[in-house]
Formats: sequence, C-alpha cells, structure tokens
Amino acid sequence: MTRAEQAADTRAALIEAAKRLFATRGYLNTRITEITAEAGRSAGSFYNHFTSKEELLEALLADFTAASDEMAAAPGHKADFTDPEAIRYHVAAYWRVHQEHAPTLLALRQAALVNEDFARTLSRYRRSQFDDLADHLAHVPDLPASPEVSLTVLATMIDSLAQLWPEVPESEAVEVITRFVYRALNGRDYPAGRA
Repeated sequence: MTRAEQAADTRAALIEAAKRLFATRGYLNTRITEITAEAGRSAGSFYNHFTSKEELLEALLADFTAASDEMAAAPGHKADFTDPEAIRYHVAAYWRVHQEHAPTLLALRQAALVNEDFARTLSRYRRSQFDDLADHLAHVPDLPASPEVSLTVLATMIDSLAQLWPEVPESEAVEVITRFVYRALNGRDYPAGRA
C-alpha cells in the first residue's frame, strides 16, 4: 500500500469512527482520542488529516452536501408538488440521504448549540433547502400555510419520523409521508391506484 493509500485509509477510518461515535455518544460528548481509538489509529494520526473535531465535522458536512446535491440532480426529479410522484421522489431522496447521514446531521445540530459558526451553517443549510424547493410549491394553488412554513412542517415531519422510528422500512416511511404531504399540500385525497 502506498503512503497516499495509507493516508486515505486512515482518513476514511477516522471519518467512519467519528460517525459511529456521533451516532451513539453525540458530537459534544465525543473526544478526538475516542475517535482515534475507535478507528484503531494513533492519537497523533488525527492531526495529519484534521486540525480539530470541527474540521472533521466540516468534512462530514461536505460529504452530506454532495450526496444531497447528487439526489437533486438524479433522473426522475420533478418540480411540481401537485404531482404525487414528484412528492414521492423528494420524500424518498430526503429520507435516504438523511438516514445515510444521520450522525452528521445530529452532530451539526449539537455543534450549532455551542458554536456560532455551526449555527450559521445549519441556518444556511435550511435556507438552501427551502430555496431549492420553493418553486416546487408554486404549482400548488392553495397552500395550507406560507411556502416557508409548509416546507418547515415537511422537513420536521420527516426528521421526527426518522429519529423516533429509525427502524421503519424506507418504503413504508416514504409511502406514509408521501400520502400525508400530498393531502396536506393539495387539500385532497391521494389519487386512487397510486402505489
């Protein structure tokens, strides 16, 4: 294994260890020495890749953002929330990305409590999500609330379900949320015959 491959392997091991610990212990309760021990690496190896736990979280956030952007650019994306399939696509993408990156999102929310930079990062992330989806609501004639409130309710519902019921199968979560969102936004029953 080359030196570059070893470095990449160590960096990946540190990131995976951090995600496991953030998921079980929380970001604020995890120390760098615990991350290196979990990764099976020396304590000094951490600083060859990151200057701080905050920088490691920034790397995790970059991975999360890339995954989110990839889902938004995938085939099948529709921008009309009067179409149940457009809602289903977005719910499924949101669910999948947020489940895969749950430790990162938990870490960001916890870091935002004590770090103004991360509080701004969380705020910018939420704002960019809303900005990306605002035009999806333009087709809905009588929103139950403002676009911002409607999107906040949608995001909160998905996040809460994912946190409170993490073992729910993805297909079931997507189905339930899609039906709720369609009915809430459009004020009518979910079309018969749709899966």
